[in-house]
Amino acid sequence: MDHNTFGDTPLSRCHFYRRVSDLPATVDPPHLGRIVMKADHVWALMLPADLGQSVKVRMQHHDWDTGPILSHPRSNRWTYLVRPDIPDDVRLFAEMFRLNVSVVRTGGTVALPSPADTGAQFRRWIEPPRCTFRPSGLVVVDAIRACSGPYRPVRRWAAHVCM
Repeated sequence: MDHNTFGDTPLSRCHFYRRVSDLPATVDPPHLGRIVMKADHVWALMLPADLGQSVKVRMQHHDWDTGPILSHPRSNRWTYLVRPDIPDDVRLFAEMFRLNVSVVRTGGTVALPSPADTGAQFRRWIEPPRCTFRPSGLVVVDAIRACSGPYRPVRRWAAHVCM
């Protein structure tokens, strides 16, 4: 399908990400139409797809909104876009590293799905952004922990669902 036929261009998609979802997206480089987001008021957790699927199921089981999740099929990874509330804690980063989870903090870059992406091997949304909601990074970390080993109590948090 030619997305441009319907007016979906990298620039229009980028505007949608900024306006509807408050994602600081830019088209970079313009001639390729790749869309990237510099982490600032939105961070990300990048993890293996199988673990990402388990985390999604766990969060949905508790009736928690997962927020936006994207897939990177070529690398078999998922990315959860989260609130920037993960503390700067070496032990936490070491624990996540052992689980093959990357924390994308302020200054990092996340590639977002673009209509310029061709084929199923590029980025795609598992849960597209529908509003400005992102789950707490700590809640997603707790779900990662719960899906990766011995049960640990899950942090309580106020649920929010996009309307």
